[in-house]
Amino acid sequence: MCKNDVQNSGMKYGYARVSTDGQSVDAQVKALHAAGAEKVFRETASGARSDRAGLRRALDHLGKGDVLMVTRLDRLARSTRDLLNTLAAIADNGAGFRSLGDAWADTTTAHGRLMLTVLGGLAEFERELIRARTGEGRERARARGVKMGRKPKLTAHQIREAVRRRDHGDETLEQIGRSYNVSHSMISRLKA
Repeated sequence: MCKNDVQNSGMKYGYARVSTDGQSVDAQVKALHAAGAEKVFRETASGARSDRAGLRRALDHLGKGDVLMVTRLDRLARSTRDLLNTLAAIADNGAGFRSLGDAWADTTTAHGRLMLTVLGGLAEFERELIRARTGEGRERARARGVKMGRKPKLTAHQIREAVRRRDHGDETLEQIGRSYNVSHSMISRLKA
């Protein structure tokens, strides 16, 4: 074992999750206990949910040298970003992570940490590509004359009329706003 590998001095925890009440975590729990998990956190919740109480409890129990195990990566996360965020939370506790069904996903070894670092880099690269493509798409749309953002609540004619009524001073901002179904603060911000 490499000297940088997570030592086995900590507790081994398991996390077992199913998506619906009709499913059972029993097979996962059995596999996690067989792999050495001393305590298994069980949960019935969609993997798409980021506020899973069972996972939160498991993460809260982790300390330096502990290892959190799952039977497969999809039991822990539904997306690369969710996986990386969860792995970062595990690492912040000084703990390791291991997926029984995905040998490369094991932060207790140097090889596993390397693979997950590469995965993290690819996810960050993907986010940058998406951001760049989105920006380019916006620029092309603007060049075609597409207006960005929310549609204005008032037409140009309504704005001129509201400014005239406001500047005349016979009505309150609230009254003018109500007549156009907008807030009084919007009326106060209008420019002639």
